[in-house]
Amino acid sequence: MPYIAAIDQGTTSTRAMIFDHSGRAVAVDQKEHEQIFPQAGWVEHNPEEIWENARAVTAGALAKADLQVGDIAAVGITNQRETTVVWDRNTGKPVYNAIVWQDTRTDKIVDELGALGGGQERYRAKTGLPLATYFSGPKIKWILDNVDGVRARAEAGDLLFGNMDTWLLWNMTGGPDGGVHVTDPTNASRTLLMDLDTLAWDPEIAADLGVPLAMLPEIRSSSEEYGRVRERGVLAGVPIAGILGDQQAATFGQACLSVGEAKNTYGTGNFVLLNTGTEKVLSDNGLLTTVCYKIGSNDTVYALEGSIAVTGSLVQWLRDNLGMISTAAEIEEHARTVEDNGGAYFVPAFSGLFAPYWRSDARGAIVGLTRYVNKGHLARAVLEATAFQTREVIEAMNADSGVPLKSLKVDGGMVVNELLMQFQADILGVPVIRPVVNETTALGAAYAAGLAVGFWASEEDIRTNWAQDKEWTPNMAEETRETQYRNWKKAVTKTFDWVE
Repeated sequence: MPYIAAIDQGTTSTRAMIFDHSGRAVAVDQKEHEQIFPQAGWVEHNPEEIWENARAVTAGALAKADLQVGDIAAVGITNQRETTVVWDRNTGKPVYNAIVWQDTRTDKIVDELGALGGGQERYRAKTGLPLATYFSGPKIKWILDNVDGVRARAEAGDLLFGNMDTWLLWNMTGGPDGGVHVTDPTNASRTLLMDLDTLAWDPEIAADLGVPLAMLPEIRSSSEEYGRVRERGVLAGVPIAGILGDQQAATFGQACLSVGEAKNTYGTGNFVLLNTGTEKVLSDNGLLTTVCYKIGSNDTVYALEGSIAVTGSLVQWLRDNLGMISTAAEIEEHARTVEDNGGAYFVPAFSGLFAPYWRSDARGAIVGLTRYVNKGHLARAVLEATAFQTREVIEAMNADSGVPLKSLKVDGGMVVNELLMQFQADILGVPVIRPVVNETTALGAAYAAGLAVGFWASEEDIRTNWAQDKEWTPNMAEETRETQYRNWKKAVTKTFDWVE
């Protein structure tokens, strides 16, 4: 059976991809889902829409490649992390929309927990994470506390929790009729509920949050057979054998398999991950300590992560909210009409600021405006915001690891923007390298599934498959680089303390 399938359930869309043994994509199908904004700071998705889309794109990818179920050796799942679904185990119906990772409605819950002692650092020693609205645990608590009758149903054992990986796996393997309720350590490590050392749910933290342990999925490795697709499913009988959160999947797909290797994924947000090996490195500089992957019975591999909330979604905002562009690709055209940003800086703190600040009180700002600034300058400022935020995270990573970054592997939808990639190299002062396969998130999930069923023999096959497409080298003067970065840092301070 010559192919592996992967379902990549992302923040704005769900796609299915099919890969051959060389790691090349032979088919892809993709479908966007609705972004629901009930009020300022709230972001939701309809889990049932996402499940329907997952089935549709899987069928679509098979059809495009002219393949049958028997051609697929296994399927892997990768997903937007932290996005929280609670559903009824008997009916399969969600009790509320999925609360998305960008959502900030849990800020009061976070403040109350921090006030009990330890503040933002309350759970970091166990979980590797600051106490923040970003993670799943406070979102579960919000649903249990605010949706009528839900807490009683949870305590009676009728409700299940999962991130999108668990929601899809449970439905794919039968739903109410025997669905498998499982997650992997990369997703579990993003809930604020898992002990990084034991890879088990922590009863004390769960009690603090009022989350019944019976709601939580079993934590298994990132690469093993969890179950098979239900008989009436698109991939009926195919083993589901890999789960990785999207950023860990991209790290795996980029073959960052050795200590000190790093990648940056440019998607809805940006996520820089540095492989720290089997050592759990706690950050002193605003980064997250997370599980990078766990392949079968092998030792757990950890990572340092810098999470940036808004990058690609800023381009989407420019398109959908302002109508300044009609397609994402147009932004590069506008940005190329000017030589620089004209003194304008755009700090997209729409959901507060993630790494390295962790400021939920921040909100977006455009600063440095004069009559000189035009549409091209604003387009350039939007792209540059992604590169500046990435440098902030890389500097924190260098400080934590003690090893300066020598080059940066990049992937995701925005890496086709060559102006952005050149500016990223310029502002970092190191080469930026794009692989042949941009969509390494789906590829990483495929690798995890393929390793579990023997489609690929070892991680060495992943290294062999990785190939460079293009490299950008810095050509900006050092003085210019530092002046622009200093102005960016000043702009960031203007977003603080907006929400009281």
